[in-house]
Amino acid sequence: MNNASSKAIAVSHVINDVLSKDRGRLLAGLISRLDDFQLAEEVLQEASIAALKHWTRSGPPDNPSAWLLRVGLNKGIDHFRALKREQRKTEDLAEIFTGGQVYDVAETIPDERLRLIFTCCHPALEEKSRIALTLRTVCNLTTKEIADAFLDNEPAMGQRLYRAKAKIKAKGIGFSIPDADRWHDRLDTVLTTIYLIFTTGYIIEAECPRSLCQEGIFLARLLNKLRPNDPEIEAALALMLLTDARSTARINKDGAIVPIEQQNSTLWHQNKIDEAHHILTNAIERRQPGPFQIKAAIADCHMMKPSPDWYQMGLLYQSLWQFEPTPVVALNWAVVIAETGHPEPALNKLDQLKEQLKDYQPWYAARAHILRKLGDKSQAGIFYQLAIEKAQNEATRKFLELGLRAVNQ
Repeated sequence: MNNASSKAIAVSHVINDVLSKDRGRLLAGLISRLDDFQLAEEVLQEASIAALKHWTRSGPPDNPSAWLLRVGLNKGIDHFRALKREQRKTEDLAEIFTGGQVYDVAETIPDERLRLIFTCCHPALEEKSRIALTLRTVCNLTTKEIADAFLDNEPAMGQRLYRAKAKIKAKGIGFSIPDADRWHDRLDTVLTTIYLIFTTGYIIEAECPRSLCQEGIFLARLLNKLRPNDPEIEAALALMLLTDARSTARINKDGAIVPIEQQNSTLWHQNKIDEAHHILTNAIERRQPGPFQIKAAIADCHMMKPSPDWYQMGLLYQSLWQFEPTPVVALNWAVVIAETGHPEPALNKLDQLKEQLKDYQPWYAARAHILRKLGDKSQAGIFYQLAIEKAQNEATRKFLELGLRAVNQ
């Protein structure tokens, strides 16, 4: 291998390292100035190609990230000039760049990722598109990795991402943090999106090449860093940490899910639990109650030893209902009611949810579980079978098959 090839390989590693660490910040900085998701991605790619050429010849600069941002902005300016449009934007961008106030290679890149997260998670985008766009722009997952997570093909996911970016541009969705009067509504959308990323990873853990659980925790930590002292952000992070702490105990040697109350708690990651408790305590002490604080408290009660505090969980679901009067909350509340020794009213509650949750697999699993508690093995078997048919992963399927075998004995 000649010296030029060795240099090119070394520079390629430097570029990959910079992008793996700073791609989200670079994209956020470019999008905030260019006001175009697609263009920002294109000019960052062009800047990376230019870096390979220039850095191989003269060596990497002292601040590679700032170099990429500067060159990316230059290429964005060239794009506007070539199209002979948005003349005022071109002049403004050129003025910002030549002023050298922010983008000198020796200076720090401003962290615009909070605005990027709010843009990606805008309620005008459908849920799946919000998740995909956040994973692509903030977490740096490839289109293929996102497609694999959703069991989609890569071209279809590429089109989804393209449409999401186009919709942001067409609707004039601002690259900004919401005003004070809309902050809480938009924050709930952001936190829900981040939590869905986490739970998607939990469901398809074995099939996904990248840990979406860890991506969700990364986003929650980032949001907590960019917007500190918000109790709902803190609680969402605590909830994910408590859930992730049980990851090593949730699947048994046969590949079946183990319910929380039956898990070997010595396998839980105590450091994550301790961190979650500390974060949740701080959140609650702010005395600004919200749904994620309640959900985190429910998760904590479920992990209590020697057995879950079902009674306290019932009270917490009653509080959660005030914030989120949804069929899924009602379903989980019914399961807790059954565990407190009242399976009949729990079953009645499930019956009331039948039409709303007819396509929701956990409804069938919950009904099978409660019918089993009532001793109705025949009906329990029917609903175990229906739940198995709708199961989203092999571990859930194996767990439900154990229940079906038990009622068929």
